[in-house]
Amino acid sequence: MRSTAGCAGCRWSLLPVPDPGFAVRHAELAAGYGSAPDPADPAQVLAMPVVLHLPKSDPPPRSALLAAAATAVVGFCLDERVGPGGPWRESFLSWKQARIRKVARRARGAHWTAVEECPGVSATHAGATARALVPGPVGELDARVRRLQIGGTDLPADRPGLADPALPTLWVNGALGMTVGKAAAQVGHASMLLAGALPVAAAAAWADAGYGCAVRDATGDRWTGLLAEAARGGGVAVRDAGFTEVVPGSVTVVAIPLDI
Repeated sequence: MRSTAGCAGCRWSLLPVPDPGFAVRHAELAAGYGSAPDPADPAQVLAMPVVLHLPKSDPPPRSALLAAAATAVVGFCLDERVGPGGPWRESFLSWKQARIRKVARRARGAHWTAVEECPGVSATHAGATARALVPGPVGELDARVRRLQIGGTDLPADRPGLADPALPTLWVNGALGMTVGKAAAQVGHASMLLAGALPVAAAAAWADAGYGCAVRDATGDRWTGLLAEAARGGGVAVRDAGFTEVVPGSVTVVAIPLDI
């Protein structure tokens, strides 16, 4: 990623040095991800469950729910409990060293209440809530998670207005027509990649802001410009492996540290 020192009055260079524990967790995220082959037993494939709170009445706006999912994922990946000596570290590292997979599920009512008791990190954005859970084998899910549906409910595109220019914007490729579950996994990938690409002081400042972000759709010239910005190093592009919904190699999200 291109240095953002030329933006916003070189604000990253003026930020305080983060605490050593955060720096260690950020360094792990910045080191990248593995590509270990999938196990012979499909039930042992590792994935992070991302649970979307989708009440039957008055569901949240799609963009807000996706922002909550992105915030929950990056919050999990830099949480103290994934650091050295933390209870989630082994599960996190095993997942990170394999092919990064997330599976979004939906929950409401008592099922959502039960999921909130599962180990993980929740985030709320504009009234929408999502929870990123400790990764593990897909065949060994907690019963409270296993019973949740993966698909079957979607949310229409919304018009949330201008994004806060002081926070990252995750631009979703609107031409792909991804379901809300697929898009939630993709913005989760984007928030992880962005945090790892940021200088550690900038990532710590983002953490202090609660990993707030905006999610917006982009098509046409806007999307073309975002791809060019990512190619110049001014953002992070997510390329999907193509396991579901989109063809392999599709760019699904471009994350920009500051709005452009």
